[in-house]
Amino acid sequence: MTIKYKNHQINEITKKIVEKFDPEKIILFGSYAWGKPGPDSDVDLLIVKDTKIPPIKRMTTLRDLLWGSDMAMDLLVYTPTEVQNMIRQDRNLFIEDIVKNGKILYAKN
Repeated sequence: MTIKYKNHQINEITKKIVEKFDPEKIILFGSYAWGKPGPDSDVDLLIVKDTKIPPIKRMTTLRDLLWGSDMAMDLLVYTPTEVQNMIRQDRNLFIEDIVKNGKILYAKN
């Protein structure tokens, strides 16, 4: 697959997540966000959703929604509170880097 095709697929995946999952924000990180994807690169997304749904159920719901996509994906799904706690309390530099440097694909107004 060409990078142009993969970027189109990322846009389609984002649209589907927005329409069916109603997130607050979707952030692309990893090789596609940094502009250096290789032939075996997966799509890395942080999806932020304000919800009471338990973490495992969030992931299975999202996986079911995206079932059949021909792109390999690594999905992280957290609430806004979880993201803030990971950054402020846990000093999770990985999540902090995604939030600060990732490419925002969608943000609810």
